[in-house]
Amino acid sequence: MEAPEHVFDMVVCVKLVVQVKLLPTSVEAAALAATLRACNAAADYTSRVAFERDVKSRNELQKLCYREIKGRFGLSAQPAVRVVKKVVDAYTALQAGIRAGNLGDEKSQRRLKAESKPIEFRQTAAQPFDDRCLSWCSDAGTVSIWTTAGRLKGIRFTCSPDQLTTLRAHRRGESDLLFRDGMWFLIATCEVAEPEAFEPADWIGVDRGITNLATTSDLDNFQGRGLRRHRRWHARLRAELQARRTKSATRRLKKRARREARHATHVNHRIAKDIVAVAQRTGRGIALEDLRGIRDRVRLHRHQRATQSSWPFHQLEQHLTYKARRAGVPVLLVDARYTSQMCPRCKHTSRSNRPVRDLFSCRRCGLAGPADFVAAVNIRDRARRVWVLVNVPLPAAA
Repeated sequence: MEAPEHVFDMVVCVKLVVQVKLLPTSVEAAALAATLRACNAAADYTSRVAFERDVKSRNELQKLCYREIKGRFGLSAQPAVRVVKKVVDAYTALQAGIRAGNLGDEKSQRRLKAESKPIEFRQTAAQPFDDRCLSWCSDAGTVSIWTTAGRLKGIRFTCSPDQLTTLRAHRRGESDLLFRDGMWFLIATCEVAEPEAFEPADWIGVDRGITNLATTSDLDNFQGRGLRRHRRWHARLRAELQARRTKSATRRLKKRARREARHATHVNHRIAKDIVAVAQRTGRGIALEDLRGIRDRVRLHRHQRATQSSWPFHQLEQHLTYKARRAGVPVLLVDARYTSQMCPRCKHTSRSNRPVRDLFSCRRCGLAGPADFVAAVNIRDRARRVWVLVNVPLPAAA
């Protein structure tokens, strides 16, 4: 017996992306490259029309540009529609960034520059394809994709077994064709049903930092020395390339920045995976400090600013949160104030409790230990108190 349709609407889904690498032949790669160039040239034309006529509605813009896109750039019906949507989404994202203040105030040069000209698309910018333009054959490990040279069938792709399982079971919506560093990729959107979070038996406190990327109340310590060395090495190479001031150096700088970001992302993924696995196995929730606005609250020395502003604290929180949601592990954010200065035993709070960065020593009761571990214990204790308050039953009405 089939379930009623409204039952599926109640299921909460987590959106994930799966990136697979394409293995096209030289002929297939040439066709894919020509398709990306045509789609992005059409997107540039559509963007100019949208800017000059101040049209940001998808339906209105499609009426203005649809015939020209098909006739001038050689796109078929559905890719032409995807191009219009791509342009509308780009302007929507720009306006959202302006409203959020990401481009500065009304008089900032960055914002004025963004608002004074149409959005431009690189020749190799990613292009979305829906199920009418792109079909997957997971068993054979191939895809069939529309190109300006016709439909290409049997293009091989490679990915991990876990990614393949996710693609088969949960792929929904569009997939983006992407060319990066001489390789072709497809980025597929997947919707995975989110399990209901269980009632935690206790909490794991997680303290995030620079010297130690994450320290838990279980005494698990994920050190950041390797990531710091990696970033210092990239900083030295970046300074050498910046001194050259050539186009080649600029291209290499961008490539190196992406490589550094990928390494930091990989490190954060590993840390989040380990912490969530422990929490799921032991039936506990994960407690984190609420670090929103931390850069505005903390005053740093000049030599600390670059490290603090570029350190991926928020990314680690994002990875922990979405991995925990997939595993049904509850996550709780607690007040971050004085977690490393307060004694978890006698609650005495003072800067003098932390004489050096790595050591905590309570001036009142003498409790001593690693400062990051003490902070993680305080985070865990605050989560316990918050959870008790949240779950207190409301008093019965008189």
